[in-house]
Amino acid sequence: MNLVQLSAFRAVMTSASLSEAARKLGRTQPAVSLAIRSLEDTLGMKLFERRGRQLVPVPEAQYLLVEAERVLDRLTTVSRTMQSLASGRAGSLRISAMPGPSSFLFPRFVADWLGEEGEFNVNITSRSSMQIEELVRTQSIDFGFCDAPSATGRDAQYETEKITAESYVALPRRHPLADTARITLGDLVGHPMGALQAGHTHREHIAERFQREGLPFEVSVESQTFSPLMHFVRTGRCLAIVGPLAVVSEEITRNLADEVVFRPLQDPLRYEYAILTPMLRPLSQVALSLKSAWREALMGHLEAIGSDPRIEERGAT
Repeated sequence: MNLVQLSAFRAVMTSASLSEAARKLGRTQPAVSLAIRSLEDTLGMKLFERRGRQLVPVPEAQYLLVEAERVLDRLTTVSRTMQSLASGRAGSLRISAMPGPSSFLFPRFVADWLGEEGEFNVNITSRSSMQIEELVRTQSIDFGFCDAPSATGRDAQYETEKITAESYVALPRRHPLADTARITLGDLVGHPMGALQAGHTHREHIAERFQREGLPFEVSVESQTFSPLMHFVRTGRCLAIVGPLAVVSEEITRNLADEVVFRPLQDPLRYEYAILTPMLRPLSQVALSLKSAWREALMGHLEAIGSDPRIEERGAT
């Protein structure tokens, strides 16, 4: 049996006449009759009795109709699913983002992008940048968003799209430096500083910059992400040089809008983000589309706050 035979059989069984069945299929009556005869020859039995110009189904034809409809309906479902997969309106996603973006900005974007339509299974996790790098290296996720990794020298396992943008100084709204258009590192000397935990690349870059200028960098508050630091900034406990997405999140949520302000540095310090994609795990259409949309949204957010975003490099790591 083939699909042409089954389609012709179902059309005849559910039509009042052979001509109606032919119209349903968009075929000629002789072509439909030929398909029915071919099906009968394949099965080795008659499915219809010819009574004049009418085809009357035998009892066994009713059983075959049930099975034929199951096959054809299943095929229709598979066809629609594959079309949805091809168009990016169905599929499975395994994605991960580092703490900070994973708590608000990234899941908010993914949820809005997927919307209510389509059939998706989504696995979204929050992992450290090192964990995301390993997940992508082992081809375990579709893509990850994290701090840009340093070169490892290993064989190429994933693609890195590095996106950089200017960092900002977070300070209390009533702080004397709040009226300064651009802040120098010298302006920060004498003020207790908040920073990410020791060993984080961003903190190391800040410390190196202070050291290069011969200035002390005194950290009084440490945190895994920027969000907790904002509350210590709010109370005047410290100032902090934060990544631009921390500014974006605050601009959207307005949680501390009346209490914390952000000012650019006179000598910009660029924060390095990365979208990591496994090289040995072909991405589905929905994953490709989502990754592209996230990159575009990310650049848009960073441009909106004037942080001069740039795609610095795309390459294998």
